[in-house]
Amino acid sequence: MNQETPIERPIPHLFTPMTLRGVTARNRIVVSPMSQYAAVDAAPTDWHLVHLGKFAMGGAGIVFVEETAVEERARKTYHCPGIYNDAQTKAWRRVTDFLRDQDALSAIQLGHAGRKVATKAPWEGFAPLTTEDAEAGEPPWQGLAPSPIPVKPGALVPREMDRDDIKQVIASHVEATRRSMDAGFDICEIHGAHGYIVQQFLSPITNKRTDGYGGDIRGRMRFALELIEAVRAAWPADRPLFFRASCVDGKGGAWDIDDTVVLAKELKARGVDVIDCSSGGIDGPLTLAVVPRVPGYHVPYAERIRREAAIPTMAVGLITDAQQAEGYLAEGRCDLIALARELMWNPNWPVHAAQALRMGDPLDLLPPSYAWWLRRREEVRKLYPTGFEPV
Repeated sequence: MNQETPIERPIPHLFTPMTLRGVTARNRIVVSPMSQYAAVDAAPTDWHLVHLGKFAMGGAGIVFVEETAVEERARKTYHCPGIYNDAQTKAWRRVTDFLRDQDALSAIQLGHAGRKVATKAPWEGFAPLTTEDAEAGEPPWQGLAPSPIPVKPGALVPREMDRDDIKQVIASHVEATRRSMDAGFDICEIHGAHGYIVQQFLSPITNKRTDGYGGDIRGRMRFALELIEAVRAAWPADRPLFFRASCVDGKGGAWDIDDTVVLAKELKARGVDVIDCSSGGIDGPLTLAVVPRVPGYHVPYAERIRREAAIPTMAVGLITDAQQAEGYLAEGRCDLIALARELMWNPNWPVHAAQALRMGDPLDLLPPSYAWWLRRREEVRKLYPTGFEPV
């Protein structure tokens, strides 16, 4: 009697490895940057090690640390991390070593808040620092911007950047890029979204310049493209470079998806490997004022950029279900799936997604010491059935 051959299921798209230049992510699940406002002297702490480490232990393929300032004055708050001195670089190395030990790629998002500096935490409404804060040891400081337009009432007017300032900010990104290499990161991303300095140059709402860094879209893209060229030259050729874009932003379509497609093509020509698709930041709090927050609300942008600019894309935004994520990948709408708050709720989301997609043994994603005990629990359940299904 012939024995039936077990049916081999194809590997779900979500768990197909992805190679970018010289590194390979074990799956397409990405931990999106999540600001924690818990840094001390702009260095990560044990909080960051545990916060980020549990996502790698839970099976994610790429783990982004939070947005990290390229210089001291680039921080949003006194409690944001940076990578502009040796102590910070060494502290990040502790994190990347652990992520690597858990078979996850480590990624850093480099940012400069520009005019969005000297604020309190988001749960205090990103309120500008005041004289009372100064008396408590946290005085406000003046930010930089393409044009001297404050981010909100009560905030200091930023200093309009001259050519020397532009060169200096690009140099700060280059130095931070080199430090990111020393800190052991596998992937570097430039934060060009959420109202930060790169987007401040891109948007006609915040860029009123009349020189070569303003005017039409070509002039407004100049700062971003010069910065990317400098960073790509400093970042190793065998490591991927990402760019986070606010695909749409501003009242009345001041920056729209057509503009982002143009930008993405130029970024690709300069060595960017993935466009990380987000929205908002110039007018109003991040995405709230621009894009309705429906499940997968950035996927349409990722799909169009992927198709028209011929560059891999990453989508984030209310992606919470395994079948939902798998569908986006299977339909060719994006190449990477990023989650943030869903992973705060469930750090082992990748394992549960593997189970939902019926992929081999989902416990293979966990550290061996976890997997062994959980398999043993399942064996015991089979021996002593209770009639209750585990939740």
